Amino acid sequence: MAEAQRASEFDLIDRIRRRVLVRDDVLLGIGDDAAVLQVPTGRCLVVAADTLNAGVHFPEDTAPADIGWKALAVNLSDLAAMGAEPAWCTLSLSLPASDERWLDGFLDGFLELAHAHRVALVGGDTTRGPLSISVTVHGFVAPGRALRRDAARVGDDVWVSGTLGDAAAALAQWREGVARDAFLRARLDRPTPRIALGRALADVAHACIDVSDGLLADLAHVCRASGVGARIELDRLPWSDALRTAFDGDARHAMQAGGGDDYELCFTASTELRDEVERAARDAATPVARIGRIVEGEAPCAVRVDGSAWQPERTGFEHFT
Repeated sequence: MAEAQRASEFDLIDRIRRRVLVRDDVLLGIGDDAAVLQVPTGRCLVVAADTLNAGVHFPEDTAPADIGWKALAVNLSDLAAMGAEPAWCTLSLSLPASDERWLDGFLDGFLELAHAHRVALVGGDTTRGPLSISVTVHGFVAPGRALRRDAARVGDDVWVSGTLGDAAAALAQWREGVARDAFLRARLDRPTPRIALGRALADVAHACIDVSDGLLADLAHVCRASGVGARIELDRLPWSDALRTAFDGDARHAMQAGGGDDYELCFTASTELRDEVERAARDAATPVARIGRIVEGEAPCAVRVDGSAWQPERTGFEHFT
């Protein structure tokens, strides 16, 4: 952090309050013991929460604005995976010092993304301690239309949005101290929550999850919840030009299949709805790739173009290993 410019907790809260988006469904926002919010008639409330810790979820040298963006983006990605429309969020900040300059930078990134999705910050907490950010997001979905992990069916296509492995590649470059690719680093620092795609898939996809810990690890959650397996074709995994330039062969495949931090959507849909999936992707201005099939079994497996099995050293990020 930059050298602290001392301010009280209430000064920091007021600094945040002055910059938040105003929505008509926020009856009482920042400044009281709790927020009072109006859920629209006939909609279900969808809630998700994530915590980001310095040195675990972002490199120590990450700019405050990028930390702010990512803190909200990873939560919005969970709403996207449910097909939900974002509405509100809360923010709890643990800060080593009451640094107004750092906070302003953090809010630049956080509120840029919040305003882009009409998300109102309605409350939270500030406290002194190691740098840690906890966000809870709230959104709406029509009854019975939430995308879930437990609805994949044998025979479904498996799809993924965007490209995979960029964030893992940026992290590898940072750890190794080699020349850093700006595109890859931006994909690590500022992931894109696929809100529009998630909502467009509500009547098309069967099951959905966002790729946060790694494709194979997250797809395994879908398989367990749905009681199925998955066969992923390694050479169908989408990559960016920057990733292809920086890494090749098994190194690139490992980042795509198990690197994590992509925050893309992995979803399944009937083979009969391929045109509808591609139409939804076009409407959402988000590229998608068909990468495999749901099969009988209990877990996902990856295969090479010749049909031989491929197994990475790890399938995804593990917090406690």
